[in-house]
Amino acid sequence: MTTTADTPAPPEDSAADTEGSDDGAISGAPDGPKRPRRRRILRHVALATSLLLLASAGVAWYGFQRLDSNIRTDDATADELLRHEDDRPQQVAEAKEALNILLIGSDDRSGGNSKYGRAEGRRSDSTILLHVAADRGSATAVSIPRDLMVDIPSCTADDGTATAAQKAQFNWAFQFGGAACTILTLEQLTGIRIDDHLIVDFTGFKEMVDAVEGVEVCLTEPVTDKEAKLDLPAGRQTLYGEDALAYVRARHGFGNGSDTERMGRQQAFLASLVQKVQSNGVLLNPARLFPLASAATSSLTASGGLDSIGELYELASGLRSTPTENFVFLTVPREPYALNANRDQLVQPAADELFEALRNDEPVEVAAGKDSGEKSGKESGEGTPEAGNGSPSAGGGHVRAAGPFGSAADGPVQQAGSARTGDSASPSASASASPSSSPSFDGTTAGRDVCGGK
Repeated sequence: MTTTADTPAPPEDSAADTEGSDDGAISGAPDGPKRPRRRRILRHVALATSLLLLASAGVAWYGFQRLDSNIRTDDATADELLRHEDDRPQQVAEAKEALNILLIGSDDRSGGNSKYGRAEGRRSDSTILLHVAADRGSATAVSIPRDLMVDIPSCTADDGTATAAQKAQFNWAFQFGGAACTILTLEQLTGIRIDDHLIVDFTGFKEMVDAVEGVEVCLTEPVTDKEAKLDLPAGRQTLYGEDALAYVRARHGFGNGSDTERMGRQQAFLASLVQKVQSNGVLLNPARLFPLASAATSSLTASGGLDSIGELYELASGLRSTPTENFVFLTVPREPYALNANRDQLVQPAADELFEALRNDEPVEVAAGKDSGEKSGKESGEGTPEAGNGSPSAGGGHVRAAGPFGSAADGPVQQAGSARTGDSASPSASASASPSSSPSFDGTTAGRDVCGGK
């Protein structure tokens, strides 16, 4: 007779394993209860999911880290600026958290950009001063005319020699001494300390437009320009790649052909681009962010403060919360140069009011003027500094959303010299301000509809 003491104790987890088991195990069977199949499956799924997530995170991290190697750090500019540190303006104490970034569109024709013309040295096709407010509640993008007559300081050329200080067109500074000379020239002109700079070429611009699935524009009339290879209907439309590049670079072939009008079109395009990035969740969607980041970094030369994907993302994330109506675009107040109507000079005191507002991190307001299509004629001035002219561009056109950037919406300003060919005799923007209000200029915002509506 077997006693109770001789009966083997059941396994500690037999009750738990038997309860809820769906594999047909019967308590007291000779082989004992089996492990539940459901629990094993769940454990395997959890393990596989964890491994998959870790692998995906690793791939994503590797991918974004690899983008850092795409960015070319502009050490030469940093070294040159350090040599001129004593001559550079210091940032206003109250505006230390604000950012002043110089965006330079390179007219470089080497490598993948060779199809856009002959390589005749480095040139800046467009230059924009981007001021980002300390609280990231506003941002101001100011176009600097390439034909603006300025005092260019002595700069270091590529061969190490020093160029002579001289009065010349603003875009010559980039050809004389690259980004460093451009920064020093602009700081001397405005009294604004430039914190960082970005240089992007044609190829990078096209790829960024494609990465956000095109940018919307609006034409008041059809555009056909064989030189620019541009054939667009009137009205609202989305541009990609080559068409987008031709559109923002266009000058000759339609419209009045002026560089002032082209800057207005560029500003409207960039405003539409900002609106697109903010509205379609690019920064929150890795599937959309990675192509944009890859396109941006593949053709980007940056200063040390913006030469990593992390730093660029931090900047973009800060701007993501900026209301589109507070992201403004304008051209520095300009008028025909007194000694040459095909060049520009600043309109005063409007220009100084703008520079002071940016130095002090104060808001800048813009108001759209009349359509730029009212102007007629063409602007001369092509070639190289040796020929006494600016760098070439292709095509032409105009867009309603940009406003005229050539009308005196806020009142007349005394003109110096005769009007340049193809440009209005009025300044590109004039400021009106009172002690209790912010200065206001002709311009556009990222919140404005591309066809002119609010």
